[in-house]
Amino acid sequence: MNVLLWVVQWLLAVGFLELLAALGLILPGLLHIAPVLTPLAAAGLVVIMVGALVTHARRNERSAMAVNVVLLVLSAVVVWGRFGPSPLG
Repeated sequence: MNVLLWVVQWLLAVGFLELLAALGLILPGLLHIAPVLTPLAAAGLVVIMVGALVTHARRNERSAMAVNVVLLVLSAVVVWGRFGPSPLG
């Protein structure tokens, strides 16, 4: 299998997972259906952002890491707020 094809498929898969996470953050609250999906989507986004941080750190892309840190912290706050010791909502 061609390495370039594998990389493109991996990037498409990660992009699709990020899109699903974004929809999972927005749609349950907007439609009032299955609100438990919001913190699950945020937890998935935390995992994706950790992977993005590792990737950018290995490539010495320090400026891109700032965006990942912000998104990671925001997602972690959503997870903590919904799953923490005294859930909000």
